[in-house]
Amino acid sequence: MYLDVVKLNEFYFRTRTGRFAGAALGDRVDRIWSDLTGSTVVAFGFPIPLLSRIKPRAERAIALMPGQQGVVPWPAGGLNISVLAEETDWPLHDASADRILLLHGLESSDNPAALLDECWRVLEPSGRMLVIVPNRAGLWARRDATPFGHGRPYTAGQLESELSQHRFETAWHGAALFAPPSDKGFWHRAGPAWERFGRSSLLSFAGGVVLVEAIKKIPAPHKPPLTEAVKRRLRDLEEIASPVPKPVSGRMQ
Repeated sequence: MYLDVVKLNEFYFRTRTGRFAGAALGDRVDRIWSDLTGSTVVAFGFPIPLLSRIKPRAERAIALMPGQQGVVPWPAGGLNISVLAEETDWPLHDASADRILLLHGLESSDNPAALLDECWRVLEPSGRMLVIVPNRAGLWARRDATPFGHGRPYTAGQLESELSQHRFETAWHGAALFAPPSDKGFWHRAGPAWERFGRSSLLSFAGGVVLVEAIKKIPAPHKPPLTEAVKRRLRDLEEIASPVPKPVSGRMQ
């Protein structure tokens, strides 16, 4: 079930915890997708906190927001790139995106399997998708005062398994939001240090969100078995190409 877009907007842009979360996730995305030159990036859910970091580096960026959530225009003062869309029927051509970003999309979807199939359709062959979901083992999923406390949380293994079932191959996984989801100034001041420590340690299970980057897989074409008639013709051709000499009968004069 999707949160209302007004609540998401207020969290990320009017609360200290939301601004910290947006900055921490933005830093993580910058490291994962350091080069977006010439790329078309499609983002679904509520991706605005991250698109401000992505849009200047990509050739084209599009924000798709589900009808159950609602949409807000973005960016302010510029040409709007934010579009209301059905979660399983995006207004985009097949293989039209180089990258896809899901933030507050998969965990809230009424039909996650169909959503992932739609991502696969829109992503170009060998294109990359970055999925950000609440971590089932993290503190952020246990506090409903943040958007990460709503919807279905995942472990990294659960998310990778679901992506694999929908023709995606995991290229990288990690975590973010290691500081507690608190509005107290101490945690926000210490937040960057927590993020650095979390990325460099074995405590990724303690992050508030799981991030998985996946690559679109193209199944190998299925070739039907040869019929018996075709096999017989092939054997006849082999005999013509490599004739077997017949023995010569009689005596030479």
